[in-house]
Amino acid sequence: MTPLTILLAVPREGGNSGTIFLVQMMVIFAIFYFLLLRPQAKERQRHEEMLKSVKKGDEIITGGGIIGKVVHVEETRLTIKTGDDTRLTVDRSRIATIVDPKAATKEG
Repeated sequence: MTPLTILLAVPREGGNSGTIFLVQMMVIFAIFYFLLLRPQAKERQRHEEMLKSVKKGDEIITGGGIIGKVVHVEETRLTIKTGDDTRLTVDRSRIATIVDPKAATKEG
């Protein structure tokens, strides 16, 4: 026998390489899902619930850093009054957070 025929006759060791690859891809996807996708979806849901709960009189902070008190609420827009009595109309989706007055009094 020639060395080439001996090399071709040797069976491959291990399992099916396609199955191993598939298992590796599933593990990578699971890690990706639990570390990136799931927390991001939970944060998006929390933010949407916060946006729905905004009401007149709430103190908010916008994504741009403007702090104001809500004086008028519409479906997609809010009118806020800033510190120098300027009124601004902002898109509801641009609200970063609602300031909790209870938390502010506990800190100070």
